[in-house]
Amino acid sequence: MSTTNGPIHPDVRPLLDPEYVDFYEKHIASRTALHRIPWNPACRVGPINLGGLEPCKVGSVKDIVISLPGRVSVPARVFTPEGDKPEGGWPVLAYYHGGGWVLGNIDTENSFSARTCKTAKCVVVSVDYRLAPEHVFPAAVDDSWTALEWIYEHGVKELGTNPAKLAVGGTSAGGNLSAALTQRAVQRSPPIPIVYQVLIVPCTDNTVQEDGTSLLPAFYESWVKWKNTAALTPEKTLWFRNHYLPNKEQRLHPDASPIYQKDPKVWAQLPDAWIGVLELDILRDEGELYARKLREAGKMVELVVYPASPHPIVAMDQALKVGYQVGEDAAHALLKVFYGPSV
Repeated sequence: MSTTNGPIHPDVRPLLDPEYVDFYEKHIASRTALHRIPWNPACRVGPINLGGLEPCKVGSVKDIVISLPGRVSVPARVFTPEGDKPEGGWPVLAYYHGGGWVLGNIDTENSFSARTCKTAKCVVVSVDYRLAPEHVFPAAVDDSWTALEWIYEHGVKELGTNPAKLAVGGTSAGGNLSAALTQRAVQRSPPIPIVYQVLIVPCTDNTVQEDGTSLLPAFYESWVKWKNTAALTPEKTLWFRNHYLPNKEQRLHPDASPIYQKDPKVWAQLPDAWIGVLELDILRDEGELYARKLREAGKMVELVVYPASPHPIVAMDQALKVGYQVGEDAAHALLKVFYGPSV
């Protein structure tokens, strides 16, 4: 088997956005397919997502280390808007990058973080959680939780943020973490009052198999229908999962698979959400099912399906118009939550 990503499968190629096809053939097809070679941490050197914009100008960008007693210290990057702080402090987004819990860091999605900071007029704290396979589940979610608690408890003093306007968001693996953290937040005593969750192409069920079945039980048609999709195939998804969740019994925990949350009181207390999914992404059905579960619990959910797109595109906001649009839509959803629907 080839160790490169190779050409786009003929079943999928005609359905893809021509911009994506052109970009893939020029920049992705000849790159090494990491799931087909022995694992080496050196694979993390260099960008995992090409085609991204340079970060836009914001008021300030500062790297910090988050520390709470008895916890592992967590690096983070803080983006603060230009201009005067609103009365009560800046709204704030705790943001978690994608990369299958194996790849990525706070550099991966700088463009998205900066643009969200500027557009939504909020502080963005991009969290550099530990990665598998060196640090398996629940390290990533625990680091992410440490950051969220710190933002809530210390953000007023350290960042000038408003604890009453705290949102959580992330892309792909980061969307998984965001959903899990939002559930943790409502179960905390006292709860952390998350006002909104932004879940971009989230993984919500880490028990899905290549045939689309899961332990839920549920059937995810997108896993079968788009098995030959570009970028994130079932084979690659399971490679990420096996590194992050080698213990199969843990895959049922809501911290690993938020769709498995069984307590109706938790669902009832979750905040409203913006969820973005991609038409040709195997994770599409997971995002749509999570949106449906939230709606059944009485939540307002804006679910957007972006056509002709595979997973992931958010970091390709220079190369792809749709990649840019996803970021714009998510940021404007936050802006309305933070400052009212009339903005």
